Amino acid sequence: MCNVLAGFRDVLDMTDDARPAAASTSSAPGPAPSSVKRLPELTRAAMWTTAIVITVLTAGVVTVLWWPATAGAGLVGADLVKTRLDALKIGLSVGVGSGGVVALYLAWRRQHSTEADLDNRERVLAQQYEVLAHQQAVAAATQAYQERVANEAHVDAAARRITELYTKAVEQLGSDKAPVRLGGLYALERLAQDNETQRQTIVNVLCAYLRMPYDPPAESDHDDDAGTERSDNYRERVQEREVRLTAQRLLHDHLDPIRDTAYWGALDLDLTGAQLIDFALTGARVGTSTFRKAIFSGTARFGRATFTSDARFDEATFTGDARFDEATFTGAAWFGGTTFTGDAYFGRVTFTDDALFGQATFIGDVLFSQASFSYAAWFGEATFIGDAWFSKVTFTGDARFGEATFTGDAWFGEATFSGDARFDRVTFNGDTRFGEATFTGDAWFDKATFSGIPEFDEATFSGECSFDDSRVDDKAFSLAGLSRTGDVPTSQG
Repeated sequence: MCNVLAGFRDVLDMTDDARPAAASTSSAPGPAPSSVKRLPELTRAAMWTTAIVITVLTAGVVTVLWWPATAGAGLVGADLVKTRLDALKIGLSVGVGSGGVVALYLAWRRQHSTEADLDNRERVLAQQYEVLAHQQAVAAATQAYQERVANEAHVDAAARRITELYTKAVEQLGSDKAPVRLGGLYALERLAQDNETQRQTIVNVLCAYLRMPYDPPAESDHDDDAGTERSDNYRERVQEREVRLTAQRLLHDHLDPIRDTAYWGALDLDLTGAQLIDFALTGARVGTSTFRKAIFSGTARFGRATFTSDARFDEATFTGDARFDEATFTGAAWFGGTTFTGDAYFGRVTFTDDALFGQATFIGDVLFSQASFSYAAWFGEATFIGDAWFSKVTFTGDARFGEATFTGDAWFGEATFSGDARFDRVTFNGDTRFGEATFTGDAWFDKATFSGIPEFDEATFSGECSFDDSRVDDKAFSLAGLSRTGDVPTSQG
């Protein structure tokens, strides 16, 4: 029986051409995916043959079981009928069983085919996904390359455009016509405003223009009696003054943080030897600043300015007032050999590094009231012709005034000297007042000369205090009310 049933499967596997795959992969580029092997397709002939075989098999079984029961067993009556019915049941059972086997095989075949289709579809989809991912990667790489090329082209075009605008603006600055030079300044301003990387370069150009030699207009050339040539010269100088004032204003406008988007940053300035007119950097924030040997005509305004690096004003000349009220010097402040013709205002100024005023000349009054010197303050050999106000000043480092000359009054009331205070060989020709001053370090007044009456009322000396060889011309040198915690002079030399 098993051999007979095994033959059913061989009959059912009779095929014509195999059924085509459920999903075509012809559209997917690249090698075809390895698919699960499909079973051969059942043809119509195979199905009919299977049915005939089952029928013949059933009939054969019935016949084989029927004949012996009727012919060879000698049965009659009810036994014969029962035996034949049993033979019929067995034969039909064989037929039904064979049909069931075929049905199970068909169900298994259908399930296998479905799973094969799904597996093949998954493989095809996986390959299509890989192909799509590859295409997307290629497209992304191509787009990135195109964007890079376009960006490089844009950068090159922008650089060429900037160069062209810069060159044209600089050429305008070289014009002999003042309106053209003004146009060049505004062109540079617009270029710097639109291109952050060019701002320091533009500022360098403005500074270079201001460093060029310039003679202010002489009023004598404006007289009615002046000749045509002198009048023309006067007009040209007046026009050039307007150009220079515009350049100065542009610097101020774009170095002041309050300008928001118009602020160009703490840029460096190099105005060495420049002729500056009513120059102003009020509230500005700048980087390294060089004004060595510059000439400031009119009032120079640096109030509330912040110098984030070294600031050099050594050997500069201020012909008018110099206003540095509430300015902040983060780096070293160089004023050595500087001449202040007008009044100099340094009230509430903060020096966070060395402040160097050696050999400076203050012709007018100078005001340092409430200023703060975090490091050394050097005023050696400085000349104070007007009154000098250092009241409530804080000297955290050493304060060195050796060989300085105070022609006017010198006010150091309530000043605080945390480091050493050196006033060796200082000449005080006016009133000298150190009332309520505090000397935490040593105080040296050796060989100092007091022409007026020096006052140290309620001054406090915590360190060593020396007045060796100091002289008081009127012999009225008074230390009344002096509070001492260190050595206090017992003689005035």
